[in-house]
Amino acid sequence: MKIIDAHMHFSNIEEFKKTSDEISGVDYSSAGLAKEYEDASVVLGIGMGLTEELKAGFPDPATSTPMDLDLEDQQLPSLVYCAGVNPYHLNKEDLVALELTLQRPEVVGIKIYLGYYPFYAYDEVYTPVYQLAMKHGLPVVFHTGDTYSERGLLKYSHPLTLDEVAVKYRDITFVMAHFGDPWCLDGAEVVYKNRNMYADLSGLIAGDEAKCRRLTACNIYFSHLRHALIYCDTYERFLFGTDWPLAPVAPYIDFVKDLIPEEYHGDVFYKTALKVFPKIKGFL
Repeated sequence: MKIIDAHMHFSNIEEFKKTSDEISGVDYSSAGLAKEYEDASVVLGIGMGLTEELKAGFPDPATSTPMDLDLEDQQLPSLVYCAGVNPYHLNKEDLVALELTLQRPEVVGIKIYLGYYPFYAYDEVYTPVYQLAMKHGLPVVFHTGDTYSERGLLKYSHPLTLDEVAVKYRDITFVMAHFGDPWCLDGAEVVYKNRNMYADLSGLIAGDEAKCRRLTACNIYFSHLRHALIYCDTYERFLFGTDWPLAPVAPYIDFVKDLIPEEYHGDVFYKTALKVFPKIKGFL
């Protein structure tokens, strides 16, 4: 089965390097990523643009818009990305730069980091970003749920706050990253209610292969997630993602396979990404 990793990272972020060294054990490099993707039949990764100006500074209010992938100078042919947005840098010049970036073939969407930056999805600061998404027919991915930084503010990343933008901007395809975990049942209602809202299943485990295997076998730990998936009952609006380097690719694939009924594996692991990110077809 061909697989698209619809949510991963390839940025020079100190926290990601620390995670790969101390938590997940992955080789956080182009060679490491290429090896994991080849072994797991992943044909494309969609990176979430993210940069920091200060060492260990994310969420960094000083970094520019748009944010891209900057772990290594040479990018992989099997990698595209969503341009990241810093809401503190959305002046006229920033928006011009963002629009130019959105026209690159390898830029397939926009990423907004709710919770890491203290603005709700419906804040007017993001209005010009949504206008650009509509103009260029690109999806918008939101970070939702727990933040991978204690400096984040959780009230801004609650998935229920996405309902307002889903209703206001019906012509934009939105992705609720991480399914709003741990508020997955609230996230399920937003996905179920709004035909333009999708969710990815990335970042639900931060750990090495042993931890992924252990939690996959522990139904109680993810009972809230299983409940939400069954409640939502729209598996064709979910996408597979790893949030690499938070976890190794192959065991995370097995974890998500265990969550999703087998008849929907083709949608979750491949087909739905083609619908949400139509520009990626040129890379497959």
